[in-house]
Amino acid sequence: MSSTVKKSPRKSAAKAKAAPQISVVETNPATQPDGQTNADLIARRDAAVPRGVASAAPIYAKYAENAELWDVEGNRYIDFVGGIGVLNTGHRHPKVVEAAKAQEDHYTHTSFQVVPYGPYVDLAEKLNALAPGDAPKKTLLVTTGAEAVENAVKIARAATGRPGVIAFTGGYHGRTLLTLGMTGKVTPYKKDVGPFPADVFRAPFPSVRDGITVQDALTGLKNLFLTDAQPERVAAIIIEPVLGEGGYTPVPFEMMQELRAICDQHGILLIADEVQAGFGRTGTWFAIEHSGVVPDLITVAKSMAGGYPLAGVIGRADVMDAMAPGGLGGTYGGNPVACAAALAAIEAIEDEGLLARSTAMGDTLKARFAEIGERSAPFRFWDIRGLGAMVAVEFVTDFDSAKPDADFTKRVIAHALKRGLLLLSCGMYGNAVRVMVPLTASDAIVEEGLAIFEEAVAAAVAEEQK
Repeated sequence: MSSTVKKSPRKSAAKAKAAPQISVVETNPATQPDGQTNADLIARRDAAVPRGVASAAPIYAKYAENAELWDVEGNRYIDFVGGIGVLNTGHRHPKVVEAAKAQEDHYTHTSFQVVPYGPYVDLAEKLNALAPGDAPKKTLLVTTGAEAVENAVKIARAATGRPGVIAFTGGYHGRTLLTLGMTGKVTPYKKDVGPFPADVFRAPFPSVRDGITVQDALTGLKNLFLTDAQPERVAAIIIEPVLGEGGYTPVPFEMMQELRAICDQHGILLIADEVQAGFGRTGTWFAIEHSGVVPDLITVAKSMAGGYPLAGVIGRADVMDAMAPGGLGGTYGGNPVACAAALAAIEAIEDEGLLARSTAMGDTLKARFAEIGERSAPFRFWDIRGLGAMVAVEFVTDFDSAKPDADFTKRVIAHALKRGLLLLSCGMYGNAVRVMVPLTASDAIVEEGLAIFEEAVAAAVAEEQK
């Protein structure tokens, strides 16, 4: 497959209107071929790595900078995926790299449960200050998003003395068994690996496609209380303020506000899963801020540490203190190098105005997608949605039937890859393309990516018409 990937004729942007980082020129030795081929690495990977670890693109990274990536064969790509929402501050942000290297000169690991260290406390204090709400807060640091979600559930159960958890259709919360029980999508995540933990219940999510209104979803939740989930036994309701894998669909603010009222009525804790939507992706630190709702617990990961593995749970101090000493933690949780990187990434978001940048970028993306749809694929762009720069385009066969078109989506992504643009799908039917381009990307790079996207859409339409 590597033979079909050609070097992009486009050049890196030398002058970036809104880019705090300088784009790498293609003469950088680090971007040049190193003798390896994508095909060779694919063959080695097939022999060494289980097939369950899927990769979206048949290329292997050699170098990356801000919103650009080069593979081992020297091919350049514009990155609209950002490590699945991990790189809001871009690949190798100078502040993040500098902070991580400086920490490595002191120590790389002691385990906070054995010999604690300052960067963990510094980051916890920063996160407590950033999280919405006036109540005192505390933060637990772990390593992965799924680990954060599991700990949030554990904390909620300890704080309430209740076992039940309610999640929503289309929600994604991780690949461990407990988080899979909460994840509302079977293929590929839950296929063939049940049974899943008990006392996890599913409520409907509003869907224009399926004719499910906010009121319908809330009625479904209340019916769940009557049929399966006694509210006095429910510890927490967990929801992504913007669905991630489920299609980049924001939770209607009205629904979020009603969920807060329902939780207050029944003594249930509200968990905002901000693993993908947090740290500026939607134009605020946390996506739930758009609704004005203050959750009891927030799970964080991905872009918090600018590319380093780090996750956490931020919550009301009285709730977070429900666990006995030793009940929380993990050998690698809150790694000092990752903590240093996170503090630098947060500083970069603040200093470079990336919250405002996200809002402006989102406006640009939505406007340009509307233009591209009208020009290149009329009646195929069924929905353009999102908050800030967390934007998705959903493809259908036609507007009359609104039938999800996963095949067309795959063709668009494949044609984009051939032209030097990395894209990723999402949605319950796999028929949406989501955008996670670094917020540090220059206007020129974003526009170049959008131009490639339009070419890819046109090529997919032409291929279909043959």
